[in-house]
Formats: sequence, structure tokens, C-alpha cells
Amino acid sequence: MTFLSGFIAIIGPPNVGKSTLLNRLLGKKVAIVSRKPQTTRNRILGVLHGEGFQMIFLDTPGIHKARTSLHKSMVSSAISALKEVDIAVVIIEKHRPHAPEIPLVLKNLKQAEKPAVLVINKIDLGPREHLLPIIDEYRKISPFEAIVPVCALTGEGLDSLQDVLKRNLKTGPMFFPQDISTDQTESFLMAEIVREKIYQHTGDEIPYSSAVTIESINEKAKDLLVVSGLIHVESNSQKGILIGQKGKMIKAIGQSARMEIENLFGMRVYLELNVRVEKNWSRNPRALRRLGY
Repeated sequence: MTFLSGFIAIIGPPNVGKSTLLNRLLGKKVAIVSRKPQTTRNRILGVLHGEGFQMIFLDTPGIHKARTSLHKSMVSSAISALKEVDIAVVIIEKHRPHAPEIPLVLKNLKQAEKPAVLVINKIDLGPREHLLPIIDEYRKISPFEAIVPVCALTGEGLDSLQDVLKRNLKTGPMFFPQDISTDQTESFLMAEIVREKIYQHTGDEIPYSSAVTIESINEKAKDLLVVSGLIHVESNSQKGILIGQKGKMIKAIGQSARMEIENLFGMRVYLELNVRVEKNWSRNPRALRRLGY
């Protein structure tokens, strides 16, 4: 039997559901999600194994007009992914088909000269009859291989999307073993989970000013991991908010992260989190490199 494979970039404006789509396609969580925009900061690789095929997805940061060094690094990561893949999946939202970032997304897609599938996400929001005008409009804008309406949250339309993508795969090798769903390290996955919990527990300011690094992972027993993490923020006031009154906020973040890390690794986890002030790290190229951006 001929084996099919290919690399697929998931691109689009911020907060359109790229990571939710990836997790739903894989049937497991490899990328953190949040209602806040610009949650994804790095390219996240996820592998979908099927009968006679393998799809390697790259979930990318949202493409937008960047101002800070951090955001420029994020956008650069998304654009460079287009150059490395065989197919692009462009995601827009049904209720925001003319989001201001879309022209920039389409411009970079055109420059990359890669076949692309348009996904219209969040079809559960609002009347379905609004879909047809959007589909007609985008058929005229760009020569997409297909336009697929989906709801990434529930999985509606994802079988059709997978069929479309499979038709665009080419004969190729199995790049990853069957038991591999991502190439991310344990420390990266843990850091991302902690960062997701910061997004969930804090307001609008803190998530974008915080980064997480895992200092150490030690297996103290067959079923116990001792993990030490460091949360980097840009000011003493942010540190105070993250720690909270009598340490309540950092405790809540730690408990939520610990439970998810335990589910992911199937082991008991002791998670210790500390907060460090590193002024203007998101605008410092050297600090960004050290923190993995």
C-alpha cells in the first residue's frame, strides 16, 4: 500500500481556534488554549496517525501586526512555518470573516506559494445561512483547495477537513513512530500547562507579561515527579498579583497545573512554583532567546 504523509501549517489571526483545532484533530491535548488572544507563542508540532497516512501539523502563533520583540518573534515563527510545510490550513471565524489581520495572513500565504485549505471555524455561533456568502467571497479572494466549515470545539466538520487534507498528501515516509503525538519535551509541556493556568486565573495584564521555565524535573519514586518551575514577570506589582494575598493565587495556579500534569504523565507530581521579576523581558531579544522564544 502507498503511504501518504505531509507537513501542514495551521495559520490565521490570533484567537481563531488554531490550538483547539489541533487538539481536536489529534484527540489529545498538545497545545494550550485560552479565550485570550495570542496564547500560542511557539510552533507546536502534532502528529495525526491514520490508516496509510500521517499528517504532521504545525500550530503557529496568530499572525498580526507586531510591536514588541516577543510578538515579532511569534509572527516570524508563524510565517517561517509556511516555508517548511506542504499544505497550509488557514482559519477564520464565521462571526469575524473580515478580521483586520486576515489581509496580512493572505499576503504571507500568497508569498509562500503553498496549496491551502480555508477553515471557517465556530460555525455554532450565529445563523448557518451566513456561511454561504462567506464561502462565495473567499472563493473569489484566493484559490483555496477547499473551504471547510467546522466547529473545532465540538469536532463538527473535522472528518470532512481530514478527508480534504488526505487528498492533498503525497507519497512519503512515516516521519514519526505510531506512539509519538508531539515532539515537545516534558519540560516544555509542563511550562505551557503552567502558563495556561496563569491565563485562566489572572486578568488581562499578567498573561502577556509572564513566561514560564521549568528549572528541574526529578523522579523521586516510581510514581512521583518533583518539578520546580519559575514564572518570569516584568514588574514587582505583577509579582504581587501572581503570588496573591497570603499566596492564594500562586497556590491556585499550582494546584490546577499539578492536576493536569499528573493526568498527562500518569504520575503523582509535587510542583513548586516561584516568581521572578525580570524587567522588560518581552522587549529584550537576549531574554527572549533564553526563555525559548
